[in-house]
Amino acid sequence: MSKRFSGELGMKETEIASGPPSHRHANRVVPNIAKYKVGVPPKQSLFEEFKSTVKETFFPDEPLRSFRDQSKSRKFVMGLEAVFPILSWGRDYNLTKFKGDLIAGLTIASLCIPQDIGYAKLARLPAENGLYSSFVPPLVYAFMGSSRDIAIGPVAVVSLLLGGMLENEIDPEKNKTEFLGLAFTATFFAGVTQIVLGFFRLGFVIEFLSHAAIVGFMGGAAVTIALQQLKGLLGIKDFTKKSDIVSVMRSVWSSVHHGWNWQTILIGISFLCFMLLAKYIVRVNHINKGVSPPSINEIYFTGDYLAKGFRIGVVCGMVALTEAIAIGRTFASIRDYRLDGNKEMVALGTMNIVGSMTSCYVATGSFSRSAVNFMAGCHTAVSNIVMSCVVLLTLELITPLFKYTPNAILASIIICAVIGLIDIEAVILIWRVDKSDFIACMGAFFGVVFISVEIGLLIAVAISFAKILLQVTRPRTAVLGKLPWTNVYRNIQQYPEATRVPGILIVRVDSAIYFSNSNYIKERILRWLIDEEEFNKEKNQPKIQHLIVEMSPVTDIDTSGIHALEELYRALEKKEIQLILANPGPVVIGKLHDSKFADVIGEDNIFPSVADAVQAPDPKTEEL
Repeated sequence: MSKRFSGELGMKETEIASGPPSHRHANRVVPNIAKYKVGVPPKQSLFEEFKSTVKETFFPDEPLRSFRDQSKSRKFVMGLEAVFPILSWGRDYNLTKFKGDLIAGLTIASLCIPQDIGYAKLARLPAENGLYSSFVPPLVYAFMGSSRDIAIGPVAVVSLLLGGMLENEIDPEKNKTEFLGLAFTATFFAGVTQIVLGFFRLGFVIEFLSHAAIVGFMGGAAVTIALQQLKGLLGIKDFTKKSDIVSVMRSVWSSVHHGWNWQTILIGISFLCFMLLAKYIVRVNHINKGVSPPSINEIYFTGDYLAKGFRIGVVCGMVALTEAIAIGRTFASIRDYRLDGNKEMVALGTMNIVGSMTSCYVATGSFSRSAVNFMAGCHTAVSNIVMSCVVLLTLELITPLFKYTPNAILASIIICAVIGLIDIEAVILIWRVDKSDFIACMGAFFGVVFISVEIGLLIAVAISFAKILLQVTRPRTAVLGKLPWTNVYRNIQQYPEATRVPGILIVRVDSAIYFSNSNYIKERILRWLIDEEEFNKEKNQPKIQHLIVEMSPVTDIDTSGIHALEELYRALEKKEIQLILANPGPVVIGKLHDSKFADVIGEDNIFPSVADAVQAPDPKTEEL
């Protein structure tokens, strides 16, 4: 196209030369050194294409690469190490590491014992089940988990979610046995869900819940949990079973004159005279002494509760996974080691299945405990083993003393634990960076606070999917201009100094072209053309003769996308405008040839770069 615009460019260069020095060479034409045609990749067979897609979808990290060229015995050992990482790092374990793990384990044990009792209360379960969940699951995880820093046990959000969903099915006061059995059933299926996701390498599923939605969900859950502790903190006996803020505050204020216990309020707020007054304030229920008993016979493998337990377990298992993987990746990044998310899912799932058979409920990585574990100097998962041993001693020797722990103290412990879930700095950052993310964050937050935890979670997932759909169906497009002194073409809105090329409209599509967005992309390009023609008419610029579509960001195209390009080609042909494609990728160019669209548009109108397309000779001019 260099000849077709040589006159205009020559005039423009003359104008620039007579203008200010800073603009004299703004549109200097860089000579084209070589001409290349867009390469078409070798055609793959259906099996090869399917194999490549499966590999990139499920095995992008090539998990079996280390097994190559190894003897059978070595492969067997490596397989065991993959399932039980403790066999790998255990060989290098020493006394120095044990000292750090011992201190960290004792520290998180001192934190987890009161938390477990409080979290069991959130789940509407006996206190001992909370302690059991910090005894068996951490032992299993220590052998199978790959994170050095995660501290395992019950967490506030999952406990609240589990308790709320269980209570919707069974009254925990009237049917304690059935309620406990359903809790173990849900825990079992939470573990099954986690193992299935990990084994079949479907970990990407949990990533559909965006960071912004998680921040909002966690914040809303923290507010809901804290509000529910007003029952214990204020000594209210007749309290609502609903979790939304309106019901909770109505229950609190309706009890002002006859339901508040001022002694309980004093103890819960100040912690003064705790040991002296503990025996006379409302006490927690008796905590059973001893190791967690088997509970496999209490799991519902048949009957109506099977489906209910499965549904509750899937939801709780996904939320637990999201929290644990987020924690693991955070600390792995800080310590500069790699965390295999799929192996983590298998480890977490196994520990929850085992836990469901030993009177535990859903356990996962805890934000607060993991942070304390990290700061206390842990080196390996042995800190979880130490914590588990301390909890065992507590169950065997000290549980009778917890009988005198006031509800007000437990409420205060829970409130202190969940306050850290409200991340104000993250919310401010989300607002600054992405307003749509902020909407997702606030939607999840208000859904949890004003309706319920389950609805808040549903809103978080729905908004996350809505954002994905919006980005897929309405991708960005941009008009490109030439940067001064270069052959580089960039967005004219991002680079105001970039200049349009007379007679040419250059549009970049920033997305794959699929059935969901193909019609929008076609219509948007035509609108850009209308806007450009109006602009040229006002400025007395030459008529648009060529429309170049920059396709570098277009990673894929389907039949609907090709059909849209055909319609665009015909629409431009009626306007006597030539459609030109620049830098289509290997997948795209292959499909353009398979569909014969490359023949329709002409291979002479497909170029490896925008610069080549702009500088190419005009065949019509050549004929003249």
